[in-house]
Amino acid sequence: MMNGLGTSDMTWWFGAHWLTMLLGAVVIVLPFWRIFAKAGFSGWLGLLMIVPMANLIALYVLAFSNWPISKRAGKPDSGAMGADPR
Repeated sequence: MMNGLGTSDMTWWFGAHWLTMLLGAVVIVLPFWRIFAKAGFSGWLGLLMIVPMANLIALYVLAFSNWPISKRAGKPDSGAMGADPR
């Protein structure tokens, strides 16, 4: 029996671990929240970036679907990269 020796060290590490995980999730979710919102999708889709496999599916949907913002602006997305030829 440990009589309480070392438990405070473990508690500190446990708290530091979850704080680090929360900070990492925020660092990942916030940029994708903005990207999804600027593309015309719901920003809540950024939360999928912390779910394994769902993050890959969401990225492919973002990359290869027609963005709602381009439909509202009346500009179809041609998928071309580079300067606008107009």
